Amino acid sequence: MSQESENLQEEQAQAEQSQMPEETTQEDLLAQAQAEANEYKDKYIRAYADFENSKKRLEKDKANAVAYANESFAKDILAVIDSFEQALASIESAEGESASEVLEKMKEGVRLTYEQLKKVLEKHQIREIGCEGAFDPEVHQVIMQVDSQGHHAGEIVQVMQKGYMIKDRVLRPAMVSTAK
Repeated sequence: MSQESENLQEEQAQAEQSQMPEETTQEDLLAQAQAEANEYKDKYIRAYADFENSKKRLEKDKANAVAYANESFAKDILAVIDSFEQALASIESAEGESASEVLEKMKEGVRLTYEQLKKVLEKHQIREIGCEGAFDPEVHQVIMQVDSQGHHAGEIVQVMQKGYMIKDRVLRPAMVSTAK
């Protein structure tokens, strides 16, 4: 029996040794899987953070674009303001000249400033709405209707206030009177 007992003990020792590497292998696989999962989790967290940062940067860029969209237009208008300031300064300094000369210079200055303003508006695709012919409810607003011998019903008789469009959108409709 002692030999049987020794054989049995050897077999148990071999079985334990054969089980040990198996358990170690399973533990190693589990550790590898956890390390891989942690790596993927880290990559996900970094990618999500990058996404959030990009989203915030785009929102900030959008807010800046909206806030400063009119910057170019404002800079162009400043030139017109400068012209008005120069006109006012020249009027104040023209004390020794006759009233008709001052008036003539003012008229010319105002005309030039008006032309300058029209060019600025044109540059930024702002244009007057035409008011000749028939009433168009898309771009005209009727203020009143009048009797007119020289116009057909619905035709524009008089423009009370000019209308303007920016690109293809009505900025302000033209205020008109039409024939009854």
